[in-house]
Amino acid sequence: MSQSRWQWENATAGAVAGFATVATMYPLDVVRTRFQVNDGRVTNYPTYKNTAHAIFTITRSEGLKGLFAGFLPSVLASSVSWGVYFFFYDRAKQRYSRNGEEKLSPGFHLAAAAEAGALVSLCTNPIWLIKTRLQLQSPFHQSRPYSGIYDALRTILREEGWTALYKGLGPGLLTQVCHGAIQFTAYEELRRIMVDYKERKQKSESGGDLLNSFDYAVLGGASKIAAILVTYPFQVIRTRSQQRPSNDGIPRYTNSWHVVKATARYEGFRGFYKGINPNLLRNVPASSITFLVYENVLKFLRPTGRND
Repeated sequence: MSQSRWQWENATAGAVAGFATVATMYPLDVVRTRFQVNDGRVTNYPTYKNTAHAIFTITRSEGLKGLFAGFLPSVLASSVSWGVYFFFYDRAKQRYSRNGEEKLSPGFHLAAAAEAGALVSLCTNPIWLIKTRLQLQSPFHQSRPYSGIYDALRTILREEGWTALYKGLGPGLLTQVCHGAIQFTAYEELRRIMVDYKERKQKSESGGDLLNSFDYAVLGGASKIAAILVTYPFQVIRTRSQQRPSNDGIPRYTNSWHVVKATARYEGFRGFYKGINPNLLRNVPASSITFLVYENVLKFLRPTGRND
């Protein structure tokens, strides 16, 4: 099998995994975004007591469609992100490896994940910005909401210019690079430890086939927790900087550094972890689903096993 075909198998598996992740856990993503922008000061957004109250309130005031606001751009962005991520991540690993059989060190896994994360962030930031804007729309917000992806894109370009599509790129880059690097390094190392343990236990040579779906789900969830705890403040900063300007055209935050200063001043350290509970509830099982789907799709496309 050619090397280029292997790379497209990784992209396909990543895209399928990304779609499965978004489709199953999306309402919690909406709730997380609403929590992230609520800074405790005068705001157009409703206040929620907890995750359950947020889901109930959104459903009551906006209907079920409120829990799926921005779903289409989120599916698009997630599928593209994971597909591109796995594609470039696998290419980077192959480049760092002197031959297809050699196991990479944690440092090389970290470098490969960071490289892939930076490229993904540059490609998908406009889609994530539109997704965030659509998620934050509520009956209490703008007098003229976006009607969909195209209307949001057209309105943003007309009212704010093309540079607005890259608001939050700085913290977005830090999130993608650091989050992906931590998650994938943890995943690869935990995977190696688990495979080595099962090889010793079963005295088998075929390490690539030793792990089952439950193992992949555990590995994906554990690696995600580590990445979230370290990088979550970057997500809060990005979400707040991507908010739509008020009706008079004045943005709530001028840039990412303004977000950092205002959050630290008015909310302290806890402000940088607003919405982390629904984020963990969504992303830990979602990551388990992502890696479970990814590994099983990869096994289907690459039946001879994987070579890292």
